Amino acid sequence: MMNLITWLLRIVVFVILAVFASKNSQPVTLQYYLDKSIELPLSAVLLLFFTLGILITLLFARRCCTPKK
Repeated sequence: MMNLITWLLRIVVFVILAVFASKNSQPVTLQYYLDKSIELPLSAVLLLFFTLGILITLLFARRCCTPKK
C-alpha cells in the first residue's frame, strides 16, 4: 500500500513539474566570461541552478557537519 502511495506522489510531482516546464519555455540568455553566452529555456536554467544549489549544500553539509574521530 505504501509503495502505491509513493508512486502516486511521484506521478503528481512529475506532472506538476512538466506543466511548470511547459509554461516556462521562454529562452533565456546566460552571459559569462569573455563575451560567451548560451541560450536555454527558462525551465532548464531553473533546474540547473536548483541542482547546483543542492549539490553545493550537500558538499558543505558533509564537510562541516561530519563527526571527527
